[in-house]
Amino acid sequence: MSEQNKSAAGGQGTGQAGGRPRGGFGGPGGGPGGGGPGRGMMPGEKARDFKGTIGKLLRYLGRYKFRVFAVMVFAAGGTVFSIVGPKVLSGAITELANGLLAKFAGTGGVDYGKIGTILLGLVGLYAASSLLMFAMGWIMSGVTQNISFNLRRDISEKIGRMPMKYFESRTVGEVLSRITNDVDTLGQSLNQSVTQLISSVCTIIGVLVMMLLINLPVTLITLAILPLSLGLVSLIVKFSQKHFITQQKYLGKLNGQVEETIGGHNVVKLFNYEGRAIADFRETNEVLFSSAWKSQFLSGLMMPAMSFVGNLGYVGVAIAGGVLAFRGVITIGDIQAFISYVRSFTQPISQAAQIMNMLQSMAAAAERVFEFLEEGEEEGSATDAIDAVRVRGNVGFERVHFGYDPEKTIINDFTCDVSSGQTVAIVGPTGAGKTTIVKLLMRFYDVGGGRVTVDGRDIRGLERGSLRACMGMVLQDTWLFKGTIRDNIRYGRLDATDAEVIEAAKAAHVHHFIQTLPGGYDMELNEDAANISQGQKQLLTIARAILADRPILILDEATSSVDTRTEVQIQAAMHNLMSGRTSFVIAHRLSTIRDADLILVMRGGDIVEQGTHAELLARAGFYAELYNSQFEPAEVA
Repeated sequence: MSEQNKSAAGGQGTGQAGGRPRGGFGGPGGGPGGGGPGRGMMPGEKARDFKGTIGKLLRYLGRYKFRVFAVMVFAAGGTVFSIVGPKVLSGAITELANGLLAKFAGTGGVDYGKIGTILLGLVGLYAASSLLMFAMGWIMSGVTQNISFNLRRDISEKIGRMPMKYFESRTVGEVLSRITNDVDTLGQSLNQSVTQLISSVCTIIGVLVMMLLINLPVTLITLAILPLSLGLVSLIVKFSQKHFITQQKYLGKLNGQVEETIGGHNVVKLFNYEGRAIADFRETNEVLFSSAWKSQFLSGLMMPAMSFVGNLGYVGVAIAGGVLAFRGVITIGDIQAFISYVRSFTQPISQAAQIMNMLQSMAAAAERVFEFLEEGEEEGSATDAIDAVRVRGNVGFERVHFGYDPEKTIINDFTCDVSSGQTVAIVGPTGAGKTTIVKLLMRFYDVGGGRVTVDGRDIRGLERGSLRACMGMVLQDTWLFKGTIRDNIRYGRLDATDAEVIEAAKAAHVHHFIQTLPGGYDMELNEDAANISQGQKQLLTIARAILADRPILILDEATSSVDTRTEVQIQAAMHNLMSGRTSFVIAHRLSTIRDADLILVMRGGDIVEQGTHAELLARAGFYAELYNSQFEPAEVA
């Protein structure tokens, strides 16, 4: 059920849902519940418009530009200090080597004071680098968490402005993944990729500059390994990427199978489907195992390959450096610095490849988030409010035309006037348009032609929140959130006292049942309220609607899940409740609407008959055919 349906259930026009989504099996990069139809973006998934999405993300980052600039400065500074370290250390090594040679030659000794000064300076450099990196991580974590917070807030606010059509055309999990998996993926990838990208770029440039300053020929030897590094990285990424994609595809498939099997566990047991379910799981799990093994193995080759290339560079530097040192072109300390730089040069290259994959996942997640935030909102958000207390309840449908698809009209020239206090029953076969009429009344959809009025005012000119505040609604599909029974009933009117909650429960004939539960009104309903029966759930939603006390009531198969005896009791309570209020009752069980002031019989989007129960039976038309089909001939007589 969509959030708007949930908000309307029980007559509450506004408020936040208290339910929580079901979890799933998480996966690498997937976050909580990272599978099934609502899973977030995974490694290997790419944005359709990478440049455009990155541009939007950069504009979103604009509000934090000073902090992002500070992150860049700290990252660059920390990297530079770290890069300068080996060169400073080379001075100490050179001083030590020269001192030892002089000592052996009998011309001098080791200047430990100078070496100590150099080493103290080196400690200072590395300490400064660590502090800058700490500050960078601190600031960037704050920026990414602020972005995640703001995106979740924007999505949450956006949901309240979205049209019903959007939620009815997508799964709940798909919407939830935008506010959970995708935002988490975006935040984590942004935090890691920005800092790593800056550090890697600064490291490559800094190391290259330092090597050039020390010696050009040895630098050229080191650069000779660069094509080999890039080639190995590209080759590994090319082969591992397809396995990552397969892994995430089957992770989602496996997640869906598990969720479906657990959700329908009773049906699986009833039809002895356990063997087939296990076989399906095993088949999917084997594909997942194979792709996961291959992807992890290939990606694990990245570091050994880079280590191998680095060792080749190390050998080349050692040989060339030894020859040059023998000729007096380069010092021993500079050779040591070069070896350190060679090891530092290959690591950022492999990091850059990982960062690009991370940026792809980040862009894909950001694209889904921005796509949701840019969805069209409910049209005609008028500011003219209506006072629910003063609404009399006169409702009119004037030549209404409507279709969920504009090219396929399902409500044709619907006209009806309902006076204040009347009880109107809407009956007809499945698909006749009964619930659609109610959706139009509550402005979940706007009419395609004609108009709907409340007390003579076109509802398209009324603010949606104030319009829905005039209406209480009980749906066939009950909705209760995780919380106490008292809070679930009070959802209809948040300022109601405990005494009013109990009175509403008594009117709905649910008070006695609540008293038999452990904790009574303070009993905690679990997720999906699975610890009470379906009929008891419906009684609680009826109590919620009674407590809401709105001038217009909408009952959509409100007693479909209760037994016959309880239904009679509820009908009596509803009769008192509906007294003086305009009520719309949608019912398939026609015995429940015999006392309605007006019965509208719908067929194919049109009203084919209208009148009282007795009048319609006397006509022996379509209503009489529907009514008699529910009873044995003896009962009708």
